[in-house]
Amino acid sequence: MNEEVKVGEVAENEFVDETLVCKECGNEFVFTAGEQAFYKEKGFLNKPKSCKACRDAKKNAGRAPREYFETTCAKCGGVAKVIFQPSNDRPVYCSACFEEIKNAQ
Repeated sequence: MNEEVKVGEVAENEFVDETLVCKECGNEFVFTAGEQAFYKEKGFLNKPKSCKACRDAKKNAGRAPREYFETTCAKCGGVAKVIFQPSNDRPVYCSACFEEIKNAQ
């Protein structure tokens, strides 16, 4: 069978999962066929040199850890953890109640 591939598309079977070694931690990681297709589509020429965990750690190295505040959910009365300092002028909801309210609109 001869399958046509449109311009800009990559044949799925063009790539094979490849095991690479992370230059940061020395652990092996898999550079999947899907990731290879993505790299080709974006025009990236080099394979990744670091595993996802090391890339994420490097990306987040300059950021301060998020501070969470605990408050009481205005709807259910449960604990709501938020990334902002809550004030008394607006209601604060837990994640479940927030999603419920958002989906009801």
